[in-house]
Amino acid sequence: MREAVVVASSRTPLAKSFRGSFNITRPDDLLAHCLTDVLSKAPKLEPAEIEDLLVGCGFPEGPQGMNVARVAAIRAGLPTSIAAATVNRFCSSGLQAVAMAAHQILHEGADVALAGGVESITMTAQRPQDLNPWIVEHQPDLYMVMGVTAEVVAQRYQIGRQAQDEYALESQLRTARA
Repeated sequence: MREAVVVASSRTPLAKSFRGSFNITRPDDLLAHCLTDVLSKAPKLEPAEIEDLLVGCGFPEGPQGMNVARVAAIRAGLPTSIAAATVNRFCSSGLQAVAMAAHQILHEGADVALAGGVESITMTAQRPQDLNPWIVEHQPDLYMVMGVTAEVVAQRYQIGRQAQDEYALESQLRTARA
């Protein structure tokens, strides 16, 4: 049986929305930087060997629209022969992209794939006119943001803010170790 492995990883530092270090940096440029960085960590990998690029994006509109995976790949100087797709599963979009890339490899759809995620809250802030009025009236939870979700988790499952923050930190540390 085939095995899918992570050979390199990259991420940008975090910054505060609207006033942080990246408030005027395009998400496709941030992603292109990460793609270039991850390839520099795998010097034996020829970019032409990459068959697929899957990128998760929770809000694939505005400057992270138009298939941000393809735009960032071109911006990073990757060959146009690489297929590229943007995946939306909101907060788990990046994780979904990694799972899809692993699936491609495990089931012989690709030998080499890149996967990750990108998001710029600053550049794609949700506006009321973007929301479907019927959903707002009948199923408003569909548009629930992550901060409110954390409060629901705290109340429903008695998992406090500190425990959630500790888990989030551990997730970031695991990523750094991978």
